[in-house]
Amino acid sequence: MVKFSLLVRLEAKAGKEQELSDFLKSALPLAQQETGTVTWYALQIGASTFGIFDSFETEAARDAHLNGPIAAALMAKAQELLSGSPVIEKVDILAAK
Repeated sequence: MVKFSLLVRLEAKAGKEQELSDFLKSALPLAQQETGTVTWYALQIGASTFGIFDSFETEAARDAHLNGPIAAALMAKAQELLSGSPVIEKVDILAAK
């Protein structure tokens, strides 16, 4: 059962919105390769606000994702693309369809 997730909020630097959008879209193949990641969504919440929501069956899978290639790539580009640090929240799923 999927009961662990991550909710990540990202604020693009002024003028970097499209680059951040493109970066997030480019991470999809990496997410598809992660066997422990059940779902992975890249989101645009507002004009310069983006997010990632993903889900996992185990805490270990969530931790592996946090230490995986997507997180590493995001942190490598954070200073260039983001106006501040990513807000990363570990979230427990209470119910899902």
